[in-house]
Amino acid sequence: MLLITGTSGALGSLIARQLADRPDVLLGTREPDGPGQVRVDFDDPESLDFSGVDTLLLISAGYGEDDQVIARHGAAITAAEQAGVGHVVYTSLAGAGDHLPYALPHRWTERRLRESSLTWTVLRNGLYAELLAALAPPGPDGLITAPLGEGRLAAVAREDLADVAVRVALAPHEHAGQVYELVGDQPLGGAELAAATGARYAPGTLAEARAALSGPGSPAYQVPMLVATYSTIAADFLATPDTGTLRHLLPHTPRPALTAYKSALST
Repeated sequence: MLLITGTSGALGSLIARQLADRPDVLLGTREPDGPGQVRVDFDDPESLDFSGVDTLLLISAGYGEDDQVIARHGAAITAAEQAGVGHVVYTSLAGAGDHLPYALPHRWTERRLRESSLTWTVLRNGLYAELLAALAPPGPDGLITAPLGEGRLAAVAREDLADVAVRVALAPHEHAGQVYELVGDQPLGGAELAAATGARYAPGTLAEARAALSGPGSPAYQVPMLVATYSTIAADFLATPDTGTLRHLLPHTPRPALTAYKSALST
């Protein structure tokens, strides 16, 4: 039996869509409301029961402070050990993302898996091309003002990451002990985004971005997280393109990141 966690999130929902009709797949969510769904709440460790699960596709339970995310992942791995899960496939963060503030929980989780009794595979996902649609959209005035400087991002289409996760999770024994770097093959910067949308690139400052993000209701951890993402892209730490890993693992040619970016702008 394959259990997929985090199926209510953006990546998890794409994976679930591909596998939902399989009788050997369970979809984990905080609030199950349909057939084939089971309750998986990492904030309630006592409720985690992975009995009968052969493969656990552990989609990162991010969007929180580091200690909260680490606690969630630790609880999931401990529950997998206790239940005798055969293999854990974990969606981590690309190695180039070590300068990002949210890298630490991912690296902690990778270390916890290496030290565990489990067989594992790590999918180090690059930042989504769809994220650029949120970070660097053209404004009503036709300007992209995101503070990306001259930096670029080897963004990857989220659907491609979902396709890789499905392929690995359905045949985990073929990928045991592997750490896969999954980034895009065409790094994008502000100039490329502007050209693709008929906009003009006029990058602002990090201080301006911080002020714009710091509106009422913004989670306290989110503002520095997003500002640091801009900063890391601008410093060109995330520009190294795919060297063939993504192409090797996909059953098709990688989707163009610009296409994913423009599609996300229209949704």
